[in-house]
Amino acid sequence: MNDDDILAYVKAAARAVNMPLDDAAALRVAGHLARTGGMARMLDGADLAPEQELVEIYKPAPFPVDHE
Repeated sequence: MNDDDILAYVKAAARAVNMPLDDAAALRVAGHLARTGGMARMLDGADLAPEQELVEIYKPAPFPVDHE
């Protein structure tokens, strides 16, 4: 995806979830998304064996339970 595609995606996604997003904010979000995509591509290209990936140490916090 190029920068124009990413910006179009951000604007379409914001409309889809009814999130007001002005042009300046859309550009900032698109910039962050492009940078994150670049980092993901670099990591995806790393030659790691399954045992080298640290996914198993990820432990999400338990979902809060309301005791009312």
